[in-house]
Amino acid sequence: MFSLPASLMHYHAFMDRTGASSWNVPPTDPHNLDRPVGRLVQSILNDERICHISTAPLPHRGEIRALIDRLSWVLFPGFVGPRDLTKNALQSHIASVVAEINDRLVTQITAALQYEEQVVATRSVDSAHADIVDRARNLAAEVITALPGVRDVLSLDVQAAFDGDPAATHTDEVIFCYPGLWALAVHRVAHQMYRLGIPLLPRIMSEIAHGDTGIDIHPGARIGHSFFIDHGTGVVIGESSIIGDHCRLYQGVTLGAKSFPKDEGGRIRRGEKRHPTLEDHVTVYAGAAILGGDTIIGAGSVINGGVFITTSIPAGHVVRAPRVELTLRNNPELPPANYAI
Repeated sequence: MFSLPASLMHYHAFMDRTGASSWNVPPTDPHNLDRPVGRLVQSILNDERICHISTAPLPHRGEIRALIDRLSWVLFPGFVGPRDLTKNALQSHIASVVAEINDRLVTQITAALQYEEQVVATRSVDSAHADIVDRARNLAAEVITALPGVRDVLSLDVQAAFDGDPAATHTDEVIFCYPGLWALAVHRVAHQMYRLGIPLLPRIMSEIAHGDTGIDIHPGARIGHSFFIDHGTGVVIGESSIIGDHCRLYQGVTLGAKSFPKDEGGRIRRGEKRHPTLEDHVTVYAGAAILGGDTIIGAGSVINGGVFITTSIPAGHVVRAPRVELTLRNNPELPPANYAI
């Protein structure tokens, strides 16, 4: 019979009695850290690429995550946030949440614009500060004005997920449980910010959703209504992708670039269409890769799993890879077992 070593038994007994650890680690002498601390400071000062000191403010990732949380309160009220909402209290609740969203947006957009002015455009932040705050307020107002339209489209996305997945028992389950919908909700707001020219924030939002869901949607991607990402892990949708209405992607699908065009100096040219277009009613199954800005998947087409595509597909076609030849042999190491299904 397995038993714990005496030292661990003593530890668990102590924890049971006191709720605290019995391991006493002597404090480190701060002077022993002087040399590595000095070297670390020098490393920071010698490389400005990966530090941001005494320069323009930056957006705050934690605040942007809090912003996403509050946005979800108005995108899916009752599902996210307070559960005791009533129709009579809805007006005051939404007014309060929108005021908080506005304050967070203005603060983070101001920081992003200041960063762009000083670091990217090398302009003086102080001389342009008042103008930047006014721009941030106007941009925040435009984002909030777009939220009712975002909700309208998300409602169609929820229905598309329910209609497309026999495992879903109700549209409520889609809202509570489906990572594809969560990634898409963040994307639809981030895309509005991207279209308005707000720097940094849309990308930070999309990467927060990417970390939460495993679904990587660049905020520049244009996605039509009634879109469904099933399962979702490993889906990549590039910046210049265009996706029509009533499309569906499964896990591991990549809408990527075929190559990166470069200028005469060998630098990557930016702002060109590098990612494919899916017309309406296209389904792409798990593990497929569709690459290239000039690649168009025609309406009503189905792309089977594992297919690699770099050329356009006419409308109404099914694309599959060559059938894999399977080989069966007996497993000499198969353990005895009783199978009952």
